[in-house]
Amino acid sequence: MNLLQSIKGVNTHLATFRKNVNVAALSGWLMVSLTANAQEIIPLYSGVVPNAKASDIRESGAESGVLKGITKPTLAYFKPAPDKASGAAVIIVPGGGYGVVVYQGEGINIAKALAEKGVAAFVLKYRLPSDAIMVDKKIGPLQDAQQALKLVRDNATKWGIDAGKVGIMGFSAGGHLASTAATHFEKAYVDNAGNTNLRPDFQILIYPVISMSDSLAHGGSRDNLLGKSPLRPDIELFSNELQVRANTPPTYLTHAADDKLVDVDNSIVYFETLRRQKVPVEMHIYPKGDHGFIFRHPGWMEPLFAWMKQNTWLKNE
Repeated sequence: MNLLQSIKGVNTHLATFRKNVNVAALSGWLMVSLTANAQEIIPLYSGVVPNAKASDIRESGAESGVLKGITKPTLAYFKPAPDKASGAAVIIVPGGGYGVVVYQGEGINIAKALAEKGVAAFVLKYRLPSDAIMVDKKIGPLQDAQQALKLVRDNATKWGIDAGKVGIMGFSAGGHLASTAATHFEKAYVDNAGNTNLRPDFQILIYPVISMSDSLAHGGSRDNLLGKSPLRPDIELFSNELQVRANTPPTYLTHAADDKLVDVDNSIVYFETLRRQKVPVEMHIYPKGDHGFIFRHPGWMEPLFAWMKQNTWLKNE
């Protein structure tokens, strides 16, 4: 079965992704390993994966760089050159409507760009919400994001990272997961006997899904995470514009005004809420670009790098 036909609610995201990616570039991606240049592939959990059910589901999609069926989450570690290293680390959360993970285009490629700038980059291959593999699918992705933050902080000395400079970066539905980690850190959804800080030091959100509300939600993402008839308390809990507090991490947002898949108001509402709470926030909105604009605007990371330099998460060259 064609992947675009097999995952309801994600087909539009992938169609946009495939339309926007330069064909020659995509062909080049398919010729290399998904973890090319990664120094280490790190299992997210050393023992039993929490909230997991026994299942015969197997991971697939490595040949296309768009994954599904993930039951064993990992981090792919991209280490910067020692002379460039700033001490900062970023956990990268690719998108895919909570139905697939766009691992290559919104993961590996971004990690390489960050590592080149001196940032330790970790691509999160996270479990997608599924009743077939999880006891409670609503919290499964958040567990993996929290465990990634815990793992990076717990190994900061080993990896030459400043434990006070660990951020999270998400694209589309991955932006929802990143912003969930940045607004739900006071409750641990994973074993954290050592009380490791689960709060990201900063969040970078690229055309993110923020809200699960009827007016703003990306339907496929909400259906996959919360189900087709979600309860009002779950909608509110995972509408992250409602979860912002004064201690929410500093934020960088970017979106295209003509995004036809994830309404730009997701970013605008989040920006306004952060601003009112006096959380440092910077936002860049492109007039055109639609969803997945990063595949057509090669310079989109330059404002991000400038923001990171201002906050000492990148070295000033």
